[in-house]
Amino acid sequence: MSDPETFRLEVRNWLEANCPPEVRGLVESENDLIWGGRNATFKTPAHKAWMDAMGAKGWTAPEWPAEYGGGGLTREQAKILQSELLRIKAQPALSSFGIWMLGPALLAFGTEEQKKKYLPPIVRGEIRWCQGYSEPGSGSDLASLQTRAEDMGDHWIVNGQKIWTSYADKADWIFCLVRTDPSNKHRGISFVLFDMETPGVSTRPITLISGKSPFCETFFDNVRVEKENLVGELNRGWDVAKYLLAHERTMIGAMGEGMGRPLGEIARDSIGTDDQGRIDDPMLRARITEWDMDAAAFKLAMDSAVDRMKAGQAHPALASMLKYYGSELNKRKYELLMAAGGIDALEWESERSHEGDTARSWLRTKANSIEGGTTEVQLNIIAKHLLNLPGA
Repeated sequence: MSDPETFRLEVRNWLEANCPPEVRGLVESENDLIWGGRNATFKTPAHKAWMDAMGAKGWTAPEWPAEYGGGGLTREQAKILQSELLRIKAQPALSSFGIWMLGPALLAFGTEEQKKKYLPPIVRGEIRWCQGYSEPGSGSDLASLQTRAEDMGDHWIVNGQKIWTSYADKADWIFCLVRTDPSNKHRGISFVLFDMETPGVSTRPITLISGKSPFCETFFDNVRVEKENLVGELNRGWDVAKYLLAHERTMIGAMGEGMGRPLGEIARDSIGTDDQGRIDDPMLRARITEWDMDAAAFKLAMDSAVDRMKAGQAHPALASMLKYYGSELNKRKYELLMAAGGIDALEWESERSHEGDTARSWLRTKANSIEGGTTEVQLNIIAKHLLNLPGA
């Protein structure tokens, strides 16, 4: 193991040699993101080269064990890597539900065979996952789900429906909650994996008020799922689900850290400046300054939270706190982007505005307080587990 400064130099040299100019700069729209998968499309060949280089290095999941394709880095080394990526404004090499959600669950609950089968392709961006949790009648009360898996001896037959399945129409595989014991609400759920091209799986996109949406309805009609694709124990999928939700909520909360151009720059370009070079709107200037300070504080809180999680010292309500505050911070950000963008922020379809990216993203943020567990659910968790308040 090299000392921190030697490691930093090694990282810096490697990035200079492997991070293409085309992927250096702020993420301006979803087109800049790299999702991978067997049907992946890339903005430029450089984007694929960037994903391949980082995936081969294991640095798309830098702290995962090297034997499962990860970088095998310590927490300190991973922070150095992240700081060097930020220094050169490198765009993410891979956006992945497999890395953010499924991978941690497999590391905690998967068999050795499952880890070796699924984790390396996730790291390399070869497989894109979606999440089969919510159902039309089971949103906040997720444990009431009714998608059922009938035991056929050496396999299950799955029937039912999921909703709000993000990017289901683009995903290769799904990690899915199914009911394997109808007599027990929580201890009758199992966590299974299966290919989205399995006969009987179909999806239908859901259009939101933004005119676009990553969400889909997903239908299962006599879908065969092999027994080897069970993660964790039979009927104990709720344990896996809760563990994964903590990672999902932390992921959603991280949106509050902010990406893209600083709000102040956008406001100066659209509104102009006063004779001192400040945003020529004192009220907006104050709101942006307040957001900048809150976002900086939240980033420090996120860093501390991840350290606590890695050390096994995280409070049960921590993920809910991060999800709640990060969601609200992200919504505030886009309210400010709309205000800072002036009349141009209302533009909806032109190439200049990336097809109304700001306005559509502002509308999209309204879902932040619903997805991954509603704001009300998060506040109830915080009240119960942190403040020790009595239940209703």
